Amino acid sequence: MSYEEKYMRRALDLARRGEGWTSPNPMVGCVVVKNGQIVSEGWHERCGKNHAERNALLHCREEDAEGAELYVTLEPCCHTGRTPPCTDIILQRKIGAVYVGSEDPNPKVAGGGLRILREAGVKVETGHLQRECIRLNEVFFHYIKTGTPFIVSKYAMSLDGKIACAGGDSKWVTGKEAREAVHRLRNRYRAILVGIGTVLLDDPLLNCRMEGGRNPVRVICDSNLRLPLKSRITESAWEIRTLDVCSETAAAARENREKRAGLEKAGVEILPCGTEPKIDLRRLFAELGKLGIDSVLVEGGGTLNGSLFEAGLVQKVYAFLGGKIIGGREAKSPVEGRGAALMKDAVLLRELQIRRFGDDFCICGYPQPGPEEGK
Repeated sequence: MSYEEKYMRRALDLARRGEGWTSPNPMVGCVVVKNGQIVSEGWHERCGKNHAERNALLHCREEDAEGAELYVTLEPCCHTGRTPPCTDIILQRKIGAVYVGSEDPNPKVAGGGLRILREAGVKVETGHLQRECIRLNEVFFHYIKTGTPFIVSKYAMSLDGKIACAGGDSKWVTGKEAREAVHRLRNRYRAILVGIGTVLLDDPLLNCRMEGGRNPVRVICDSNLRLPLKSRITESAWEIRTLDVCSETAAAARENREKRAGLEKAGVEILPCGTEPKIDLRRLFAELGKLGIDSVLVEGGGTLNGSLFEAGLVQKVYAFLGGKIIGGREAKSPVEGRGAALMKDAVLLRELQIRRFGDDFCICGYPQPGPEEGK
């Protein structure tokens, strides 16, 4: 392993510490090296706070930084936002060389940071562990290019492809370790999306139950405004941001005025999306993007998943597989809808990965053609 790879891998590890908290900004890690020794480290800890480079350089002495090498997973920014440009402090501290994992697709940067450093005489190299650095920020790359959230479909099913028994019981398809992994996903992604059927059947809370985690924004596909006032979601809406997505017809209906007023009084935000009774999912994601929601974890049932896959809106899949056989002709499957008429029309996943959680497994992959990768 080269020195460049060694220090960039360390920067990647640091970047992951910001998972769940940097949205809609990217996760970034930085390592400062002088005379073959790490003299300082930093990462982007939270949206609105210092970027990784500034954190690292503020925590080392000026004499340690002068002439040092800086390894950073994403191109240093060169514009003023909530924080000053990172290129400024790199030049002020007289860094001798900067090694960059991936260039920043943000139009406000997009090579500008690299150009400023090079024009100032700093040695700059790019592309170190580029694929890993881009994959780390697949949400950011997708969101900054499209303005819409990165959509992740997550479901748990038995070995025979069932998500619940025929009578609706679904506790639990998988074990404790797999369910803990799901809460880490809820922390990672900015919002969680379910259909009203899931809410009516399970009365879920849809929060993140991991230490130090952040609750996702809860988004309910509820075309006819059926979200109960006495549900756990409604009763906790002032604590956890909640969007109830309905049709414009339902939102404007006279018979729904009292129900809508009750939901809004409880803290639920009503988001009309689509003129027909069926919600316009593309429009929904465009609206969520405008709200700064860069990613959505879908934990809905087969109907919602079927609609998303048929529309080609899914960027990533987490399929948890429990070691159980449920059986039953009427038992629900994770993806419904019309389905593929021929095997050649089936959704193909690429870059498959398999992880074990106790007695369960998780298969993760990207539907073709997959997420944007900044190529």
